[in-house]
Amino acid sequence: MKVTNQFTGYIGTYTRKSSKGIYQIELNTETGSLSVKGVAAKGDSPTYVNADHSQGYLYAVAPGGLSAYQIDQQTGELTYINHLNVKDGSPCHLSVSPDGKFAAAAFYHDGTLALYSRDPETGALKEQLDVVKHEGEGPNKDRQDAAHTHYSGFSPDGRYIVAVDLGTDEIISYRYQEGALQEASVFKTEAGAGPRHLVFHPEQPLAYCMTELSNEVLTLAYDKETGNFRQLQAIPAIPGDFTENSQGSAIHISSDGRFVYAGNRGHNSIAVYSADENNGELTHIEYVSTEGNWPRDFVLDPSEKYIVASNQESDSIVLFNRDPETGRLTWTGQKIEVPEPVCVKFLK
Repeated sequence: MKVTNQFTGYIGTYTRKSSKGIYQIELNTETGSLSVKGVAAKGDSPTYVNADHSQGYLYAVAPGGLSAYQIDQQTGELTYINHLNVKDGSPCHLSVSPDGKFAAAAFYHDGTLALYSRDPETGALKEQLDVVKHEGEGPNKDRQDAAHTHYSGFSPDGRYIVAVDLGTDEIISYRYQEGALQEASVFKTEAGAGPRHLVFHPEQPLAYCMTELSNEVLTLAYDKETGNFRQLQAIPAIPGDFTENSQGSAIHISSDGRFVYAGNRGHNSIAVYSADENNGELTHIEYVSTEGNWPRDFVLDPSEKYIVASNQESDSIVLFNRDPETGRLTWTGQKIEVPEPVCVKFLK
């Protein structure tokens, strides 16, 4: 029988140094102990991983393809299912539709969004159904020379696929009926913002977007009928007097919608915000050091008592206590070695 206070997670990594692929971690929320169980699946730079809604299957992006694994519900061990070679370079983000029939992937270097069919019974990825290429550029000539799609997620009701493009400063909603991607709505951020990732509010028609280049969190109104976004607020993710290089990374929200967390690479911190219960606007609470270099990602564990952050350049994952009433984070003192960690995901 699986222990109810023990949760399984996975770390996606780069394999440019000593990493072997996807690592499995375990968190005991009663003792507050975090441990690395070992390599769950070997592979070439499986940087981003994501589970389907049933939590029975794990998916990973890698140079030139997407891989599917079955998750052992007792041990968390991964069993390889299949690998789908892709035609559009190397994906950086993927997600599975709520009904389990589709997967969407974002391709940073090519500026594309691709849609794939998925077998809900076996978890296998089947074939590419459609792909769209974004066009445009932004004022940052180093980072916005062309389209760079960085996120591909499904709306909570599954009606739309939302693509976030860092290169063109756009958040684009697509319908995907009958396996074809059809543009429904385009939202333009401020020029040069470089939007990276997005998270939906669990209850209200809102979303929050982390910008990589302007280091801000955008509060967005979301129309679930049209897929349209509208900006309500932009709030800094780093202190105003910090002048060194910093790039926004991950963004997450608590399940009660009260707190939003945003990662900063360079400032090496997680910014903590409270969300207004009426309009969703954010108020900054604190910055918390990630006790390492270049926090590429972090995640709330299923109990939401803890946050685990990944420091890519200092090869570590770090555990924080989380106060559910104030949203504040406190480092537990636990820092565990994992080579080049990028993405962190827990099974619910």
